[in-house]
Amino acid sequence: MFTRRNFLKTSALAVAATAVANPVKLFAQVGKAKGGSKKLELTFQPFEAKYKYAFNISNFSRTSTPGVLTKITYDGYTGYGEASMPPYLGENTDSALAFLRRIDLGRFKSPFEIEDIMVYLEGLSTNNTAAKASVDIALHDLVGKIMGQPWWRIWGFNPDTVPNTCMTIGLDTEEVVRQKTLEAAHFNVLKVKLGMDEANDKMMINTIRSISNTPIFVDANQGWREKHYALEMIHWLKERGIVMIEQPMPKLWLDEAAWVTERSPLPVIADESCQRLTDVSKLKGAFHGINIKLMKCTGLREAREMISLAQALRMRLMVGCMSETSCGISAAAQLTPKMEWADLDGNMLIANDAFKGMKFTDGIIKLSDKPGIGAEPV
Repeated sequence: MFTRRNFLKTSALAVAATAVANPVKLFAQVGKAKGGSKKLELTFQPFEAKYKYAFNISNFSRTSTPGVLTKITYDGYTGYGEASMPPYLGENTDSALAFLRRIDLGRFKSPFEIEDIMVYLEGLSTNNTAAKASVDIALHDLVGKIMGQPWWRIWGFNPDTVPNTCMTIGLDTEEVVRQKTLEAAHFNVLKVKLGMDEANDKMMINTIRSISNTPIFVDANQGWREKHYALEMIHWLKERGIVMIEQPMPKLWLDEAAWVTERSPLPVIADESCQRLTDVSKLKGAFHGINIKLMKCTGLREAREMISLAQALRMRLMVGCMSETSCGISAAAQLTPKMEWADLDGNMLIANDAFKGMKFTDGIIKLSDKPGIGAEPV
């Protein structure tokens, strides 16, 4: 955890006046513009990601996710970022905008000062992780463009080690589950949301297995509330070709999670239990590995640190996402060469993607040679 610092009051930066209904007008510039100012300038605006299907998990359902799109300009270059804020993060559009208005990037001389900038943001608030991620992503995009390289290459990652990504199938009726499974036929891995009750959970898996033998990740979203039942379900799932289990039990039940993990025939991965860098070492033994999400850990800078620590602890790695546009997804994709599993389908689940970026070929992530995070507004 960073130590809080006292800073002078910062001046508020103007929110772009573009209407939410037409969010990408803010992002008209692509590449370097002539005569750019050598001053870091941050602009931002609300965005609502609308689902193609209702998103159903063990404890709620929704049809959209609020977000904020950010842009940082410097010396004619433009970097793009995004905050995606599902309810469980405790952020919303108003809180994100209020936080972003407090930021004064004019106190920094260069976008290469990412470390100092993110420490400064941490000093402004202990929360607002998605809003911080939107700045972190835009800074990385900006610096990568100035350097003329994508971040996977700047970090020295091997693109040949990128895993398949999965396509998510949320809790739903048999008919809709069957339809979603057929639509995801070109993916090599499926991810299935469970955690409702035994009848519904088994219906989900049996319905998919009636038409597909594709390997499956299971995400119980904290839905299993008794450790013996959780272990029984994991054994049942293993017999049906499930590859691994995410967050079987409530996030604070680490003793129960450790009991399940010790006996599980499948890898057990922390999702809600793993938010930031400071959580990683606490989860050693309670889970086999962690799922890293940029919106929880404040962006690429801290995610990279989480990877290093997890590797040192011999923990397995997964990268996930929220309901993000191709901006956030393309940023997270930079980490995939270090991952055993990837769940980066958020942009495919929404109907109004404001960016174009990371591509898939037969469900396999294809990293781009484009500089920065490799995403541009549509």
